[in-house]
Amino acid sequence: MSGLPGWDLAYSGKVRDLYVPAGSTLDAAPEMLMVASDRVSAFDQVLEPVIPGKGELLTTLTRWWIERLGLPDQLAPDADARTPEAVRGRAMLVRTLDMLPVECVVRGRITGSGLKEYRQTGAISGVALPAGLEDGDLLPEPIYTPAWKAPQGQHDENVSFERTVELVGAARAAKLRDVSLSVFAAAAAIAAEAGLVLADTKLELGVDRATGELVLADEVLTSDSSRYWDAAALAEGRVESFDKQIVRDWLAAHWDGEGEAPALPDDVVARTSARYAELIARLTD
Repeated sequence: MSGLPGWDLAYSGKVRDLYVPAGSTLDAAPEMLMVASDRVSAFDQVLEPVIPGKGELLTTLTRWWIERLGLPDQLAPDADARTPEAVRGRAMLVRTLDMLPVECVVRGRITGSGLKEYRQTGAISGVALPAGLEDGDLLPEPIYTPAWKAPQGQHDENVSFERTVELVGAARAAKLRDVSLSVFAAAAAIAAEAGLVLADTKLELGVDRATGELVLADEVLTSDSSRYWDAAALAEGRVESFDKQIVRDWLAAHWDGEGEAPALPDDVVARTSARYAELIARLTD
């Protein structure tokens, strides 16, 4: 029982659920309903409790970016009118795509897992970087550092561009890179107008089954898939994030990575929800 009349739950991920028309499957359905939950994940763990309103906030942000980027996107015709009322606001009715096994990560600054890899190898995903970079430093230019999308239950793995050629072919790998860098440049410029720094983002693309067109899919430039920082604070040497870094920082300080992650305290939940809402207000005002 899916809980949505006329729809069957086909897949449940860390933070999103996919529904198909009743009696259909992901392989056969031309459209599906992508529902953003209020669940939050970090370090490949789904955490408790949920972040109230998160699903609707991030869906709103994805829709806002889709309208501004002007790229082929996944939304189905008349998506709003045909979205079930029970999930309207946090769901998108989309065309079913053949998703590519590459996460398209673009980094304008060095931080997070990229910083860890850089400290070990002097490079990220095979892209050599200057020596002496510190957390939050601006890179000489944005870099494309793809990852292989591992099967559910396994860790995604940073890979070289050459590896993506092996995965999807030379022409498609180049297209993924070029589209990703273009999206990052456009989004970073828009964010800068709102006093924000887009430090990095993760994009996913799929192929339209009917036309073969490469299509921007899933969440787009949300607080879960991107790092946004306050530009004024950064100029003073401080990082004030508008994403789930609050969750990552608390978890890193209170969990050793073994066993089940601890529950998030109420103040972390409240601050995370507030930062998500503030980001949308900053961008859209």
